[in-house]
Amino acid sequence: MNNPYRRSASYRAGSAALLILLALSIAGCSDLPFLSQPTPAPVIIIATAAPLPATPELPVPEAPVDTPAPAEPAPADILPTSTPAAESVLARVQARGRLLCGVNADLPGFGFYDNIRSRWFGFDVDFCRAVAAAVLGDANAVEFIALDTSGPNERFEAIRSGRVDVLFRNTTWTLGRNINGVAFGPTTFHDGQTFMVRRNAGISTLEDLEGKVICVARGTTSEQNLNDDFAARGIAFTAEVRDDENRLYPAYDDGECDAVTSDSSQLASKREQLDNPNDHIILGDRISREPLGPALPRNDNQWFDVISWTVFATIYAEELRVDQSNAERLRSNATDPRIRRLLGLEGGFGEGLGLTNDFAYQIISQVGNYGDIYNRNLGPQTEFNLDRGPNKAWNLGAGGVLASPPFR
Repeated sequence: MNNPYRRSASYRAGSAALLILLALSIAGCSDLPFLSQPTPAPVIIIATAAPLPATPELPVPEAPVDTPAPAEPAPADILPTSTPAAESVLARVQARGRLLCGVNADLPGFGFYDNIRSRWFGFDVDFCRAVAAAVLGDANAVEFIALDTSGPNERFEAIRSGRVDVLFRNTTWTLGRNINGVAFGPTTFHDGQTFMVRRNAGISTLEDLEGKVICVARGTTSEQNLNDDFAARGIAFTAEVRDDENRLYPAYDDGECDAVTSDSSQLASKREQLDNPNDHIILGDRISREPLGPALPRNDNQWFDVISWTVFATIYAEELRVDQSNAERLRSNATDPRIRRLLGLEGGFGEGLGLTNDFAYQIISQVGNYGDIYNRNLGPQTEFNLDRGPNKAWNLGAGGVLASPPFR
């Protein structure tokens, strides 16, 4: 039976040959439109074509042909030039010709105005003079402004408002103050908080203050430390908080409280002003560590560097044994490259700060190194005779922690 779907072998062979010839013929034809169209590649057409026109809903604005496109605004376009941030503190001080320095007027040894001699004295006062020597070349080009811990002459508001250029006033560096518009330079005095009590009160330890009345100044780290530490120790007490720091010690001396608390250095100073200093003792226990140093406006890196390297210059000079008595001689014949850089004979570092290259020499020759400043105001030849303790250069005595980055 014949199957219409079957073909002979000769028929199949002929069909295959015919297909081969047809394929070769088509491959040789280049002008057949339906065969010569390439397979479109997705995306390629879009990527290589001209930019797509903007949609009607979001037209692309064009700048006028005769007006350049606006440039990115500079900081000066954002902040008015009349604000303190627009002008560096250094420029203002140099234009003014004097430094405005906030200090304590009633803390002998650190900041004190002598009405009889009409002159300011103290450790912090001398650091104000050091800044003036560095910036203006004249340690006496300073206007001292007495500031308090509260009230209209509050110290931190004086910094934020620009009333003072820098503050040297037995002030503790804390995080809360740092993030509240105030910057801090290097620590100039490492201190700790303790208590002053009457010698005959039978108080020798912190636990002996249980149930006692303790005088403390409002708005100070001493107030917070007292509350925090005694809460942790479980010591109950009554705080006699005084708004006027100048009334704190007279209140204690008058018997209104059993003890008064502050930094140990302040207690040592204030004890000398009591009616009978020898009737009072300062406890050896410390309830905090208090890094005291300069405070200044935030967001002015140049001024921060000037204050920092002024302090460092006094410390580094003592490390290298350069002091007020030999600075002039060493400036003439020093061969130690470290001393030569410190005194401005090599390196040109002062110009990088916006100062003269001999700014450190001006500080040391006019005011002294750190040891000169300390000994003049707090050392063995003074009524305070405060042991330097940690306030020694790291390489000059056991327990000293003062150190400066190198001048190089």
